[in-house]
Amino acid sequence: MWLTSLRKLLHSCPICMRSPVYPELHETMKYIAKKCGVRFQPPAMILIYENEAEGKSRQRIMPVRNFSKFSDCTRAAEQLKNNPRHKSYLEQVSLKQLEKLFVFLRGSLQGQSLAETMEQIQRETTIDPEEDLNKLDDKELAKRKSIMDELFEKNQKRKDDPSFVYDVEVEFPQDEQLLSCSWDTASVDEF
Repeated sequence: MWLTSLRKLLHSCPICMRSPVYPELHETMKYIAKKCGVRFQPPAMILIYENEAEGKSRQRIMPVRNFSKFSDCTRAAEQLKNNPRHKSYLEQVSLKQLEKLFVFLRGSLQGQSLAETMEQIQRETTIDPEEDLNKLDDKELAKRKSIMDELFEKNQKRKDDPSFVYDVEVEFPQDEQLLSCSWDTASVDEF
């Protein structure tokens, strides 16, 4: 009886199946991501990480399967990050970074050089101030908004920043042409 319950316990936990002698391995291990990269042939994501318990640097190769030059990089990055085998290793790697690595992989599969792919990423991650955002579809507009939010967060001054100044007053130069608008002067005279 006790033997069957022990077998059930061991078979329910994949870590205990490999090493039932060490129950402390059952606790969540922490991995500190150091570097993340892409291998083109055969396609794989490579993560250099440090095991917090051991303090040793290790390399994890995560093969990329069923990815073609027509694949969606955002979806592939989400699937890799949420994969149960790699989830604990990729906690500290941002989804944007994984997505960018998948764009490099897709560019390689399309026959683009590394420079061409980097130029494409640069075009996609910058916003043209002359672009009419009203003409974009919902998906592209959401992408542009997330880029703007990211840029805002990066440039935002916080109270704990050393260059933070409270209540900044700036005088902007007045253009004479703007001051002499006909609609503006008529409304001032009426009041």
